[in-house]
This record gives sequence, structure tokens and C-alpha cells, in this order.
Amino acid sequence: MYPYRKALIEAGKTLLHSGLTVETWGNLSLRDPETELIYLTPSAMDYETCTEEDIVVLFPDGRISCGTRKPSVEKDLHLAIYRTRPEINAVIHTHPIYSTIFSCIGEQIPLFLDEAAQALSAPVKVCPYSLPGSKELAKACANALSHGENACLLKSHGAVCIGRTQKEAFKAAKVLEMTSEIYWRIRAIGKMPDPLDPNDIAAMRHFALYNYGQQN
Repeated sequence: MYPYRKALIEAGKTLLHSGLTVETWGNLSLRDPETELIYLTPSAMDYETCTEEDIVVLFPDGRISCGTRKPSVEKDLHLAIYRTRPEINAVIHTHPIYSTIFSCIGEQIPLFLDEAAQALSAPVKVCPYSLPGSKELAKACANALSHGENACLLKSHGAVCIGRTQKEAFKAAKVLEMTSEIYWRIRAIGKMPDPLDPNDIAAMRHFALYNYGQQN
């Protein structure tokens, strides 16, 4: 009856072992495009020991459809993104090292790599600081992702990445951290990368969506 719970359990383990977060921080969700139900990880539970029964299933308005656990503190953030981006079916909130460096200084990540243009689609904005779990943070994050962006930084907090599928969201998260590390290393040697032209970014994003790989 709730087919996405198992996928979210596996995604939590993948997140924990990806280096994109530590302990119980970070959170994930999936949306079933057929029922519109949203599957969300529980608050402060170990990803290694979570079971399908620990996953909280929500209606789009935030009411609980299934589950007895307290949902992630960032519930409103996930719900706000799904309302803003109806084509998105996966959200991942991470606490990666290099991306968070730039979130702490309030500096967006420019797109200077082909991979970043394909996976992220736009320079990665930094949301103004708001307390974790607040409606202000949820609104700011959804706004930062409201024009086709696939990632944003939360000031002094971490990152949020989204996708039409869980695979796409994880790719965005990995590419964001890779791009942030390369950006940090370039800055460390006293240089600045040359950002890609917006037209080239749009072309690369289109290529990733419609021409890359074994398209049906």
C-alpha cells in the first residue's frame, strides 16, 4: 500500500555512506506521482536501523497518512518544494563539507563545469539564514528552487538538492559537492574559475535531459 517506504530506507543508507552527511543529520523524501503522497524520513533516527514502519507518509497538506514517528524537523521545507515544483519527486537535504563552507560565507556556487551545468541547471543560490525547521527556511528554500534550479545552499546549515527521481536528486547532491570542492581548491591557489555562458548552461541542461545516454 505504501510502496516507496523501502526505497527511502535504502536512500537513507546511501546518504549516510556517501560522505554527504553525518550521524542522523540530513533528511530525504520521495513523492508518489500517482497518489501525491509524500514519504519522509523520521526525525533523528539512525539511517542504518530505520525500518519501513519508521517512514512517515504525508498528504500534500502535511497531514499524516501513515506512520507513528515524528517526521523530520524539515517537513515544511520538503512540502514547500513539492508545492513549488510539481515535476519534482525527490528531495535530499545534506550536510556536505565543501558546499557548507560556501553556505557559511553566504557565497553562491557558480557553474564552471559541464557536469554542474547538466545536473544543477543554474548557479547555486544561498538562502538567508533561518532556524532549522522554521517556516521561514522552508519558504526561502522553495523560493531559491522556484525557477528550475536543482540545488540551493542553506546559510550556515547545508544544502538541498532535488530531482524528478531519487537518482537525479542524488546526482545533483554529488555534483554540487564535487563542484564546491573544485571551486574551493581553485580559490585556495588564488585563482577564480571562468563561469560558463548562460546559453551554454541551458544547452548542457537540455542535452542532459533529452539527449544524454540511452534515451527512449
